[in-house]
This record gives sequence, structure tokens and C-alpha cells, in this order.
Amino acid sequence: MSSHPGISTADRRNRLGLRHCLAPSARATTVAEAADAVVALHATDAATVFLSARARTGADVPAIEKEFYEEHAVVRLLSMRNTLFAVSTALAPVVDSSTARAIAAKERRTLLKHLAEDGQGLDASWLARAEEAVLAALDTQGPATGTQLSAALPLLRTKITFGRGTRHETETGVATRVIRLLAADGRIRRDRPRGSWTSSQFRWTHTAPWPPLPPADARTELARCWLLAYGPATEADLKWWTGWTLTDTRKALAALGAEQVRLDDGSTALVAPGDTAPVPAPDPWAALLPGLDPSAMGWADRSFHLDPAHRPALFDRAGNIGPTVWWNGEIIGGWAQHSDGRIVWRLLTDRGRDAADAVATEAGRLTDWLGETRVTPRFRTPLERELTA
Repeated sequence: MSSHPGISTADRRNRLGLRHCLAPSARATTVAEAADAVVALHATDAATVFLSARARTGADVPAIEKEFYEEHAVVRLLSMRNTLFAVSTALAPVVDSSTARAIAAKERRTLLKHLAEDGQGLDASWLARAEEAVLAALDTQGPATGTQLSAALPLLRTKITFGRGTRHETETGVATRVIRLLAADGRIRRDRPRGSWTSSQFRWTHTAPWPPLPPADARTELARCWLLAYGPATEADLKWWTGWTLTDTRKALAALGAEQVRLDDGSTALVAPGDTAPVPAPDPWAALLPGLDPSAMGWADRSFHLDPAHRPALFDRAGNIGPTVWWNGEIIGGWAQHSDGRIVWRLLTDRGRDAADAVATEAGRLTDWLGETRVTPRFRTPLERELTA
């Protein structure tokens, strides 16, 4: 028998409900607080951010938009796993130095390689001119979309060819890649989109890069924040979630002094230093979380809150989870929005009348919150498609 402190599956689910701000007694008061509770909100799908924030705060769309676009309390960063996340401005320098800087450097190397292979004589000097032109245009005309910037700047209308001489040869404009690189470097950020809150056609605005931190220190701090939100978890979970190398992952955990605990199956996992005590069970709770929500995507191994038999229905082929129905820290089904606005769902696990009634209540609340808005997940899953057929 291991001498490590034990943390049961029930306790892991209690932690999830409380620490992820999903139990009613643990709701966050701001979007920034909700983002910090799970370290970062997935932002690949524009609607996911709002639905994830709503589930943890109850805030309406104008309140969420205010934190993003007026107070700038939460910002979108290309970071973990080369994926777009929304993080609080308090945590942004940590995420930037621990993860985003390395991604930005790789993005720049890749783009310069493509420019050199294209044979037009485009190089680092040309790229620097294009970047400065974008920043100058934003300073002059204010926030603008990529389309608007391309229309104003001839440099951004330059075309380059990928895979020249191969059957995969394609010609594409450089605007998207130049803008993506500036965003990865923290020199521009996404501002209010054109259209509604479900739109991904963002305007861009000039901003100062995040203050640099020693990368190793930043990784240690991010590991601490992540373990407080997702622990108990494994080294493999952290490596997957961050996209770090195994060496960087192990160094961060060692520097943190992560502690081992024993799980119900006899295996061991890690928690933040001193975080071994049980937590109280929250009042029973149900939640309807969007596709890619961090509570569903936070671990490589999700078996403590998801029956592996339900994966084929709830995930797409690339491993993206769709909208999920939760009861007391466990995924028990999936949901979708019908074209007429109704929230429809299917329970894959029977947890009794109380659970079914609570899910129906939450579905009604979400229907009211969405109003006339229709949301289709960016990554559609078999169950979500069935429910909307």
C-alpha cells in the first residue's frame, strides 16, 4: 500500500465542481476570475468563451464583452498546444513567457522559411516592413479586421506559393500569416469582432507586448496554477495540456515541488504543494458546458469524469469534445441547440430523477440566455449532429 495521501474519484469531482466555479456556491463574480479558475478558457470557437464564462458566472453577453473589449481584463492568446485561449491580464505574462514566446518564435521561423522558398526575394527585412505597416495602419485608423488591413496595405496583398512544383502547390496571401505573427508576439490583440459575439472575424488593435519573465520561472508558475485547478493529475496530463517538451514539464514540476497522491485505482498523481486534503462536497449541481470547455479538455486522461464508452458520441475524430451535460463532476450526456432555439440533450448515464430534473432546469436557463442567438459548435460531434438532425 502506498504511503501517499489518498484522493478519491468523488473528491476529484468535488474539486472540479468547486474549483472550476461550476457548483452554484462556487460561482465566479467576473470572467477574469472564471478564466483564472481553469487557468484559461478555450477560445478557438468564439462562442465557447462566452458559454464557458456564462456557466461559471451567470453573466450576460454585454457583461462578458465589457471585460474583454472595454476593461481588457481578459485577452485572447495563442498559447498552449498552439491553440487560442482567453486568459486574465494578470496571468497573461505567465502564459506568454511560459508558452506563447516559444510558439511565436516557431511561427516566425516557419513563415521566413516559406518566404525564402517562394523565390520572390521576400526575407526578414520585407517581413519587418509588413509588420510595421500593419502597426502604423492600426495607429492611424484604429481597430481593423484583416480584410480592412489588406485593403489598405499593398504589402499584405502579396501572394506566396506553398509546395511549389508539387501536387499540393497552393497560392495564398500573406496577410493572415503576418497578422497571426504579430498577435503571437503580443504586438496586436483581438478586439471586438464584426457582427455578434459568435463571430470570429475580429478587429485588431495595436498593443504593447507582455512584460517578459524568465521562461523556466513562468513554466513553474503555470504548472502551479494548473495543478491547483486540475490536480490530481499526471505529468502526462500537464505535458499534453501545455504542449511543452517532456524535459520542460518535468523541470517545472520538480521546481514546483509537486506532491504525489494515491488515486482509487492504486495509481499515483500529482497535486500542488500542500494540496492533499479532501474538499467538502458542494450542493448537487448540473451544468451544460460548450464544446472544448476546459473542464472537459483539461486532462489527457479524463476517465475520472467521463465513461470511456461515451467518447465516440461526444468527441470528433480529431479529439475535440462537443457540448456536454454534467452532474456532480461527471459527464453524463451531451446537448445541442436545435434550429428553432430549443436546447435538446441526451443523457448517456442514468443518475436518477434529481439529475434529470436539474439538467432540464439548466437547459431552460440556457435557452433563455441564448434568446434569438443560434450556436453551432465549430467542431461537430456525432451526438451533437444527431440531436440537431
